Amino acid sequence: VEQAKAYLEEKVQSGGLVLPSGVSFSFAGSYENQVRAQKKLTLILPLALFVIMLILYFQFRALPTTFMVFSGIFVAGSGGFILIWLYGQSWFLDFSLFGTSFRDLFQVHPINLSVAVWVGFLALFGIATDDGVIMATYLNQSLKAADVRTKEDLRAAVVAGALRRIRPCIMTVSTTVLALLPVLSSTGRGADIMVPMAIPSFGGMLIVLLTVFVVPVLYCAREEFRFSRKNQVPATAP
Repeated sequence: VEQAKAYLEEKVQSGGLVLPSGVSFSFAGSYENQVRAQKKLTLILPLALFVIMLILYFQFRALPTTFMVFSGIFVAGSGGFILIWLYGQSWFLDFSLFGTSFRDLFQVHPINLSVAVWVGFLALFGIATDDGVIMATYLNQSLKAADVRTKEDLRAAVVAGALRRIRPCIMTVSTTVLALLPVLSSTGRGADIMVPMAIPSFGGMLIVLLTVFVVPVLYCAREEFRFSRKNQVPATAP
């Protein structure tokens, strides 16, 4: 539509297209709905991110922990964009199994950043923080229960707490991924909306498992910094 609009305006300016007095042209239909929805998303998306951060802050009552968990959104978002990029590659899923082409099964083709895709990202951002919340909550509990006297004790407590939360995090991701598989392979009425909506969520949930490494590392770094400041011997004047 943008290309058609630019073409017509160029013709009007060059004199190739003469519009009678009082006559104008505009584009309506799906394009008009798309523009209107994009304007709403420019408000809804930042608002949703702010609300997520606010809820996380009320959960942990600490800005550093809030930002650690919130980092899962950036990790998941990168996974969503990676899968969108892969859908535009000719080699992606270019194989068959039992006579079924996986490119046809999952309808692999270039995906534009439509409203449906951004709604998928919006849903992903809400789910992406689940693993971080599970991990950070238990890390707090593990650290309080541990007798920390050295940095080695601190690291051991963080590792012990993180290892015990691996299984719940994997369960959270796997159930979401399995639920999205029928959507990605769906056809018929509504599939043209549901498939682009599911792609960023599916890719993001595959990558968001990295938060089981990111959150403990950031958490341990913060606690080590606190431990070092707490046990720092003040310099004395000679």
